[in-house]
Amino acid sequence: MSGRVPVGGELAAVLRAYLERTGDDPPQAARLREALELDDPWDRSTPLHVTGSAVVAHPETRRVLLRWHDLMRAWLHVGGHGSPGETDPFEVALREAREETGLPDLEPWPGPSAPLLVHAVVVPVPQTRGMPAHEHCDLRYLLSTRQPEAASPERPSARLRWLGVDEAIAEVGEDNLQITLARVAALLSQRVP
Repeated sequence: MSGRVPVGGELAAVLRAYLERTGDDPPQAARLREALELDDPWDRSTPLHVTGSAVVAHPETRRVLLRWHDLMRAWLHVGGHGSPGETDPFEVALREAREETGLPDLEPWPGPSAPLLVHAVVVPVPQTRGMPAHEHCDLRYLLSTRQPEAASPERPSARLRWLGVDEAIAEVGEDNLQITLARVAALLSQRVP
């Protein structure tokens, strides 16, 4: 055990609501439910574990922020692993986004009252730097900023790029992230800032 607070029904409720709303395909839904059966879904030492992530957008210009990930050698969204004691995937996504972008005003889109889980997907992570290959049950949210110019990378190798949503869809190599970005595009189109 990693010393985390037991998840209880919190994570299950988030995933259940997401699956009911989206009707994701049965094989993907089954894989997502596997994470709920783990003693600690956030434990990084297990072959499948939960991560919280986000697409950061500037809704006014319909741009999204991508981050260069050395490990994956690709432009991706921001996010990562929970810290000990964290059990809320949105809070993990928000913390990670703040750390990786330096943006001080991030908030859930389309509104602060109820963060919307945009996409949940199980993604493979290759073996590197002594870590065995594993999978992330990645829970993805949409965050917005009114200060895109304030973005700054957490380190020089973690470059950041603002792109139009369609440009970003063309730039990312992961099919699952293209789906996430298409969902983000639809959400940004539905709501005028």
